[in-house]
Parts: sequence; structure tokens; C-alpha cells
Amino acid sequence: MTTVATEAHPAPAEAAPAPAIPSSREVYRDLLVEFLAADERVVCLDSDTGLFNGVDFGGTSARYVNLGIAEQNLMGVAAGLARSGRLPFVNTMATFATTRALESLKLDIALNNLPVRIAATHGGLAAGHLGSTHHSLEDLAITRLLPNLTVVVPTDAASTETLIRQAQELPGPVYIRLGRNATPDLPAGAPPLRLGEAQRLREGDDVTLVATGPYPVLAALEAADTLAGAGIEAAVLNFHTIKPLDTRALVTAARTTKAVVTVEEHWAAGGLGSATAETIAELGVPTPVRRVALGDHFARGTGGQSHLVERNGITATAIVTQVTEALRA
Repeated sequence: MTTVATEAHPAPAEAAPAPAIPSSREVYRDLLVEFLAADERVVCLDSDTGLFNGVDFGGTSARYVNLGIAEQNLMGVAAGLARSGRLPFVNTMATFATTRALESLKLDIALNNLPVRIAATHGGLAAGHLGSTHHSLEDLAITRLLPNLTVVVPTDAASTETLIRQAQELPGPVYIRLGRNATPDLPAGAPPLRLGEAQRLREGDDVTLVATGPYPVLAALEAADTLAGAGIEAAVLNFHTIKPLDTRALVTAARTTKAVVTVEEHWAAGGLGSATAETIAELGVPTPVRRVALGDHFARGTGGQSHLVERNGITATAIVTQVTEALRA
């Protein structure tokens, strides 16, 4: 039987399309436009990224400067502006910010403790379609070594806004690792974010999963659900701040659970896993630390970020395996 819509029985309304999730770099872009309008000290230095194409800067357009693909020069100019009382934001890809421009980042910005905000897009495998030249799997190892530099890794669009607003209040330099495309939001109800403090997303007293970045955090939450089905309760900590590292949270995890497993979109050497192992070892806590990250090889394959993350073993399955082996040892 066919039902005909009438005033008494109107046709059902079509469901409104779900709003598009913005990427972390889009959130940053819109925030920077706001900062430019609110504070005449703020300057935007771009490296021909295309992120600001079509943006209406209005009366602040003179404080948007595209210096082209010249990352070392970008850092030097930012340092000079900061020394002159400006608050520069530097826009470039993560791998170029931390490898091609490392000397300038180290000596011009970090050494002088200048208030430069480095918005490093395409972090991790976010530029997976462009191949190994554009993958950024070393940036956390590099930046966490530099004195004075705060290192932040937002997990989703909401955390990007919160952490950048907090970082803007800091007196020294900040490295902010951003993605390229949108990534899934964290589940609703997550505790408030505070720069420098790990965000506790799940309770558990058997093992602690320490993760940073969108896909690693989501994989840790998925793994915790799987482990719960096997009777293993896993706490999940979102380490959105790599430096200063929340050592108190790591020590508590090592002392109250039987193992710690780190998860990151980064090479295993030098990143969050290394920082966690160093912290726990230095305090003499006899808790095993396992790492889920890329091994000692360049990323396998070319393609989208989620595809490469899974193909290179940063998965819930890999986390469950590491937990099981650590608890069995």
C-alpha cells in the first residue's frame, strides 16, 4: 500500500546531513584569523602551504606574510619578529619544520626562548599519499630534546582549539603537531584538557595504555574494550603534551598497574615510548614498558593516513598483543 502525504500525515523529513568534522589544521587556521583580529602583535608566516587560500583577513591582511618554500628563513624571520615584540605563528609541514629547518628552530627560536608558535601540519603519516619525503615520524623525538620548547599533539578538532588557546598564553616557543584531513572525534564525556597534564580517558588497574595523536588514542580505546572482554582492565591516558611530559601520571601508572604500553604515530625510537621508558627506568620502578609504533624502517606503502597507520601496525590488535605478552612475561 502506498502512503500519500497530507497535512495530517506529512511526509517524514529527510535527515539533515551530519556536519563535517573540521581537520585540526582548519581549526588552527580559523583560530589564527581570530587571534590576528584580537591582538595586533600576532603575525602569520606561511611557507606557501595553501592553508590560507581564500581566507578573508580583513584589516589584518598586512600581518599575513607568505615567505615561500624556505623553511629555515621562515624560522629566522619568526625569531626576529618575536624578538621585536611580535607573536609569530609559523605554518609549514611537520617534517620540514623539524628536519630542514632544525638548526634555525634550535638556535634562533629555542635557544632564545622566543614566543614563536610552530603550526606543523601533516604530522605523522598524514601526508601518506606523498611518500616518505613528507612523512613526519621523527618530529616528536627532535622537538622534545630542545630546551624551552613546548610540544603539543592535539587528538581531534575540539582538543586542537583548547590546546592552542592554552599554548597562546605561554611565554616561550611551542611546537603544535597537526594533521592534514579530519580525524574522528574522541568519545563524548572526556575530562577537560590541561596543557602538560595527561588526559585520563579510561580507568583500569591491570595495564596502562599511554597514547598520543588521533589514531593511536582511538586504537588504545578500542584495545581497552577488547581487553575488557578478556578480563583485563586497561587505563587509557591521552598524552596530548609531549613536553613538558606528565611524569607524575607515568609514575602512577607504573606503580599501580602491571605494565605500560605506549602507542604513537612515530618511529619507536625517541618519541613518547622512549620518554616513557626513560621516566620509569630512572625512577627504578620495575614495570615493563612495551611500544606500539613504527619499527626501524620507513613507512610501508603510500596512501591515506588511516590506511598507512593500520598497514604499519599502529592498531588495536597490536596493542592487545603487546599487553598480553607484557602480562605473561
